[in-house]
Amino acid sequence: MYHKQFYLGCLAHASYLIGDEETKTAIVVDPQRDIDQYLIEARERGFEIRHVFLTHFHADFIAGHIELRDRVGAKIYLGAQADAEYEFIPVKDGEILDFGKVRLKILETPGHTPEGISIVVYDLNKDPDTPFAVLTGDTLFIGDVGRPDLLASLGITAEELAAKLYDSIHNKLLQLPDETLIYPAHGAGSMCGKNLSTDTVSTMGVQRQYNYALKPMSREEFIRLVTADQPEAPKYFSYDAILNRKERPALEETLKTEVKPLPLEEVIRLKNAGAQLLDVREMADFAGAHLMDSINISLSGSFATWAGTLLDQKKPIVIIAESGRAREAAMRLGRIGFDNVAGYLKNGMEALDSRPDLIRRIERITAPTLAEKLSSAQQPLILDVRTENEWKQKRIGNSLNIPLNQLTNRIDELPRDREIVVHCGSGYRSSIAASLMEKYGFRNMIDLIGGFKAWEQCCPDKVAV
Repeated sequence: MYHKQFYLGCLAHASYLIGDEETKTAIVVDPQRDIDQYLIEARERGFEIRHVFLTHFHADFIAGHIELRDRVGAKIYLGAQADAEYEFIPVKDGEILDFGKVRLKILETPGHTPEGISIVVYDLNKDPDTPFAVLTGDTLFIGDVGRPDLLASLGITAEELAAKLYDSIHNKLLQLPDETLIYPAHGAGSMCGKNLSTDTVSTMGVQRQYNYALKPMSREEFIRLVTADQPEAPKYFSYDAILNRKERPALEETLKTEVKPLPLEEVIRLKNAGAQLLDVREMADFAGAHLMDSINISLSGSFATWAGTLLDQKKPIVIIAESGRAREAAMRLGRIGFDNVAGYLKNGMEALDSRPDLIRRIERITAPTLAEKLSSAQQPLILDVRTENEWKQKRIGNSLNIPLNQLTNRIDELPRDREIVVHCGSGYRSSIAASLMEKYGFRNMIDLIGGFKAWEQCCPDKVAV
């Protein structure tokens, strides 16, 4: 048996290829939408990808089951409780699927979603009776369990799913031997849980000992524990969860129409008609010069999460990027189902050389200079766009906390007659915030370079806790 984990850092997403050396058959579990890496791996190993499994309908990304079906004819497998527009093979609890010397045993493990499954993997060459691993999807993570609160919009309460999750964990997954390897679909940074580890593999024994949600407790205690203090889910989650159920165009088909250069005049026309201008360059480059009314979400950070949170999937998107990076931006938007890219600004910022009237800049400030400003008679307002929990732990003096995902709805809380210094943890979110504020007509904001980390290094005695 051949087994490989693929980990996509920007989405904290793990997918898997399992191959049988005897029949040269391979399966892929929870693939990302851009599937070339699986095809390359299979080709190099001499495998043919014939089957693709989704452990559930993912909310934070669009899975690549349609792409694998269309490119290589892979059959799609979903849990028996799933309902989808495309043809699939439903798999039930306890069902055994053999591919040469690879055996898969299906466990229906609802809780994160109603249709969720886990896949117990046996290497029949080594031990036909003892599981090699279990692919747990979003039911069980390293250090956590899947959040049960994402389907309220579909009429399913968090408490109902948490009760199912308790049964899935205790009656099925915890029955596996301690040496069974745990391979989840997400790691630290994912919004599908609240306490995910940076580890990408563990064992059932280690999780039994250290995972807070697997400690002995009543069903009622478990429900209270896993429904409390969940992070606010990005607004695109419900959109993606529904889209993963639907028949849709494959990614390569959408990119053929999206990755096209647009002259500046066309970009302005699209903007005036309601298109969104997305500048994916680095924060410092954006601050130095950018096209008016553009939003800066750099490819160097949590691009998909913030693009999915702040952009509208129903309005066209025009990308502004460094040379050669427009396709990457369109592809990464496609990973979360944003197939509404109209094109990219031809020649990037060079297109504005003859139109300086369309260029805007954002002032930036260092932490030592900010410290001097805060000692002056006219102190600026400090706007902290980190999460409320981050702000509560430690902050800059009398800063105002408006988390970035709430900024547009609370923009009227900000004064327009006072200088505003905006910051986050490192500078990524504050650049987004500053670009949004500028779009709303603010001209008196300054972005703190390096964010709160820079402030802590510069002025540790001025950190409020």
